[in-house]
Amino acid sequence: MISSAIFGIENNGVLAITALITGVALVALALWIAKLISPRSFNPQKGEAYECGIPTRGESMSQFKVGYYLFAILFLMFDVETVFLFPWAVRMRELGVDGLISIAVFFGILVLGLVYAWRKGALEWK
Repeated sequence: MISSAIFGIENNGVLAITALITGVALVALALWIAKLISPRSFNPQKGEAYECGIPTRGESMSQFKVGYYLFAILFLMFDVETVFLFPWAVRMRELGVDGLISIAVFFGILVLGLVYAWRKGALEWK
């Protein structure tokens, strides 16, 4: 009786909030304990470069252009699309026309994103 009242369908919000508060409290407790028991001594060697050879001179944060990041973002976008398309393809017959319309809208939005990236020149190597 008590377990059905606590874990019933009508109390899913309470259960979710309790789980969220418990999770945040456990993470905060772990961070606090780590800060409490960590050593606090500062050594000048801690500020030096680690295993990279020559110490930096001048501006250490120089900006440089990386050409692969945009391709990586586009790859991730279409990789996630594949992750969402696979379950739909497995249950395609059970979902019917509503499922087909939903996946067509999803696929259409992704195609529009690809066309936008293509027209902006994101797929051209410069």
